[in-house]
Amino acid sequence: MSHVRWRIVALLVIASFVAYLLRTNMSVAGERVMSDLGLSGVQLGLVLAAFAWGYALFQFPGGVWGERLGARRALTWMAVAWGVLNLLVGVVPDDLAPTAVLAALVVLRFLMGAAQAALFPVTGGDVVYHWFPYASWALPNALMNVGLTFGAAAAGPLIAWLSGAAGWRESFLLTSPLAVLIGVAWWWYARDRPADHPAVSPAELRLIDADRPPGGSQVERGAWRLVLRDRNILLIAAAYFCSNYVFYFFFNWLYIYLVDVRRFTVLQGGWLSAVPWIVGAGGAAAGGFLSDHLARRHGLRLGYRIPGVLGLSGAAILLLAAAGAGNPYVAVVLLALCLAFQQLTEGPFWAATVAVSGKHASTGCGILNTGGNIVGGVGALLVPLTAERLGWIPALATASAFAVVGAALWLLIRPDEQLERATTLSGARAP
Repeated sequence: MSHVRWRIVALLVIASFVAYLLRTNMSVAGERVMSDLGLSGVQLGLVLAAFAWGYALFQFPGGVWGERLGARRALTWMAVAWGVLNLLVGVVPDDLAPTAVLAALVVLRFLMGAAQAALFPVTGGDVVYHWFPYASWALPNALMNVGLTFGAAAAGPLIAWLSGAAGWRESFLLTSPLAVLIGVAWWWYARDRPADHPAVSPAELRLIDADRPPGGSQVERGAWRLVLRDRNILLIAAAYFCSNYVFYFFFNWLYIYLVDVRRFTVLQGGWLSAVPWIVGAGGAAAGGFLSDHLARRHGLRLGYRIPGVLGLSGAAILLLAAAGAGNPYVAVVLLALCLAFQQLTEGPFWAATVAVSGKHASTGCGILNTGGNIVGGVGALLVPLTAERLGWIPALATASAFAVVGAALWLLIRPDEQLERATTLSGARAP
């Protein structure tokens, strides 16, 4: 038995780490960027929102593109683009008019969002579906989430330290080559299908193909219309929208919340902002393991629904508790547990989408991540506006309410209804 599929996942974990390091760096360097370039908090919010909108708008097209191009070529092109765009942010001139500087940052971060958009639809959908056995899709997706949470965790202390020691521009320039390196490594080792990889043994190939639903692996043109109107895909995307409102609070505003509201120093904020991401990585891994175990034992519906409801309900309660905590260190602990519960749902979300969309998993996950990231553009502006007008407790309470709605939506989702089986050739529901 070979284990090439786990080496593929290891590369994807590293790619997720690098992607989120280059994605989170702007929120960590934001204080110095505002000071150096004369931006306000709302203008920084526009820069952060630009990434989220580019990322959200290109999820679905990116999933379709990745499905046609193949995961090997798609991720290689994406990774090289991340490195180039991240480098360009570091060389934006500071002698331009303030509006020109703001426009340049908004455009570059929007393009960075677009360049990263297809990453998880292609890897969490296409790669996981074809490289892993039936009902074993939550754990590899969860492990990729471990990579991204560690990337976000590393961004806090690393970018804060680089920005202080060398400057915020240098923090972008010095991290850009990491993306190019992961692109080269992926092109060298990865293949689109297990049967095409010379190191995959017949035993591993039989394991991957066992119990796989019929239907072949050929992707039909225009299949995106079928995926786009599927009830379960749309419900999963709506629930993910709610879940990621919580996630984007941590992604965009955790560091600033710890420094400005909880009164930690800049370096303390950098280190403490890493704590929730590290704890969240444990939650993601636990959620993937639990989901696959429950799915194999009790079926896909309960296997993915139980962790989904449990995770978002717990996140809602812990977020309210953190908002009202008097001790700042207690607040950090509660926020860390909140992110762990939210991350518990990541494997179930992606595995449920793979289960429903089958061989069109890349497109299905593109729809999922569209729902999960449109909310990033909303939250990047709604959080600071709510905090400025009503205070930070209502801002966190709003995120808690989104988590409650997401938990309720999981009760309507049926991951055991696969797309091809649930639909006739004309697109109508089969009796």
